[in-house]
Amino acid sequence: MNLRVQADPPPLYDANDRVVRISGTRIPLERVVRAFLAGSTPEQIAQDYDVLSIEDVYAVVNYYLHHRPEVDAYLAEAEHDAARIRDEIEERHDPAGIRARLLARRSAKAE
Repeated sequence: MNLRVQADPPPLYDANDRVVRISGTRIPLERVVRAFLAGSTPEQIAQDYDVLSIEDVYAVVNYYLHHRPEVDAYLAEAEHDAARIRDEIEERHDPAGIRARLLARRSAKAE
C-alpha cells in the first residue's frame, strides 16, 4: 500500500487589518477558538458559521491544539488592542447617557 502522508497547512491567512482569518471567509481565528474553548464541537461551530467547512474547523482546532501558546498570546494581544481602542473611543465620546441622547435626537427629528 502506498499512502502519501503530507501535512496540509492550516486554512488561515493574516489579513491586512492584523487579524488572522479562516481562508476564504472573514471569520477571525478567535471566533473558532473561543467557541471551541467554550465547549462547542467542531460540528457545532461549522453549523453556526455556514461558510466554514467541517474540515476547516477541524484543521483550525488542530492548529490551535498544536500551537496553543502562540495562539493564546495572539488572542491576549488582540484583547489588549480591543480594550485600548475601546478606551480611546470612550475617552473621545462619553458613553454615559448615550441612549437618552439618541432617543432625544430621534424625537427632535420626528417633530
